[in-house]
Amino acid sequence: MKFEIAHICLRVLNLEKSIEFYRTALGFREVRRKDFPEAGFTLVFMADEDDKNQVELTYNYDRQTPYEIGDGYSHLGVFTDDLEGALDFHRKNGYEVTDIKGLPGSPGKFYFLTDPDGYKVEVIRK
Repeated sequence: MKFEIAHICLRVLNLEKSIEFYRTALGFREVRRKDFPEAGFTLVFMADEDDKNQVELTYNYDRQTPYEIGDGYSHLGVFTDDLEGALDFHRKNGYEVTDIKGLPGSPGKFYFLTDPDGYKVEVIRK
């Protein structure tokens, strides 16, 4: 038996703002959309360049308040072949980012980027 991740689901407050973030900050593109007006929600699937990884943005029409993300520090991780260049790009474009970090005793190999809903995206040196 084999399993692979189909997608990661994130609930978002502003669908267009979230689509723009994943498009411009990470280079993902919309690959499909499912609208369910009778049920009050829309699903938008954003995929990476190779279509191997997808983020499902779930937008509930009547939601007025941000979602509680919690304190477990859950996050989405993405690889990059140019960590310093990516950090510079994200900083220059006004995204909320941390400095490059490393695990204790290890050189820096990742930083965190924050999406419009407060979800963390770990950008990792490939």
